[in-house]
Amino acid sequence: MEFTHKRITLITASLLLILAISQGIYSALYSAEISFSRQVAWGLEALVFTLLVAFAGAAMVQAKNAQLGWSAIAFSAVLNIVQVSIGLTLFSTFGKVAGTVEGAQPLIGGVVSLSFMIYYAAKVLLGLAALVFGLSFIAKGGKAIGGLTALAGGVAMLANGILITFGRDGFLPSAVAGASGMIATLLLAICLISLYRKAD
Repeated sequence: MEFTHKRITLITASLLLILAISQGIYSALYSAEISFSRQVAWGLEALVFTLLVAFAGAAMVQAKNAQLGWSAIAFSAVLNIVQVSIGLTLFSTFGKVAGTVEGAQPLIGGVVSLSFMIYYAAKVLLGLAALVFGLSFIAKGGKAIGGLTALAGGVAMLANGILITFGRDGFLPSAVAGASGMIATLLLAICLISLYRKAD
């Protein structure tokens, strides 16, 4: 099987769709306080992000246009791998230390803050990708999907940019940035599938 740019576009879109759906399910379970294995949930996400780096990176070097969008997807996936890895390996370790060693409580807070900083940066890049591909789709005549995708991307960039600038305890709830990034990812996946269908 030859991995043409068109086929890689579809695979990348599918991976983004899986991520958007999994993050939606994770958020719903967390909000409903339903117990689940974070190792499995985050581990699967890390696996998908790893594949996303390869496919988005391949699309970036194959593309004749929208290289900025492909670059943003690829590097957001790299950042997400780091962020998920911190969650899987350091949260529990530093949490145990903070719980047993006097004065070590700020350790876990620092690790969590680092994780969120990387998370927000990844969402800014996904928002940028949604903006780029949304505008590209508008130019190809897809005003409805393209417009929504570009708008969602801009909102995700703004919301997550605010949290990077002012911190997680600033005036914007962290959930707003996460939700905007998830919506931008979902619409980005739909936009890429639509671009795949329009491709020669």
